[in-house]
Amino acid sequence: MANPRLPADVAAVTGAAAKNPQRHKGRAAPMVKGLGDPPAYLGEIEQEAWRMFADEMPWLGASDRAITETASRLRARMMADPAMGVNALAQFRLCLSAMGGTPSDRSKVAAPEEPDDDPADAYFN
Repeated sequence: MANPRLPADVAAVTGAAAKNPQRHKGRAAPMVKGLGDPPAYLGEIEQEAWRMFADEMPWLGASDRAITETASRLRARMMADPAMGVNALAQFRLCLSAMGGTPSDRSKVAAPEEPDDDPADAYFN
């Protein structure tokens, strides 16, 4: 059985694309919609936690909404009660790992680069 195809971003980060450029030529990463606003059914503190994640991890997209919701609920719980249990803290750490929010996991994520110039500058300068 053949190995699964390596996503373009992973190939670029790991150096596989540079090692064998013909194999990875023409591969495009799937377009992912942004994370968006928090769901309305989340509480006020949970929505604040959602926005914190959106600011801290700009690579999160629409496909990450479920794990971001879980992590937001756990972060809100931590903000309200810093003495939450070990099991909840372990689950929070797993959420962060799944979202690329720990230093070792962040090395596996290709974060979008911020543009050097703002397109709006042409209109407002």
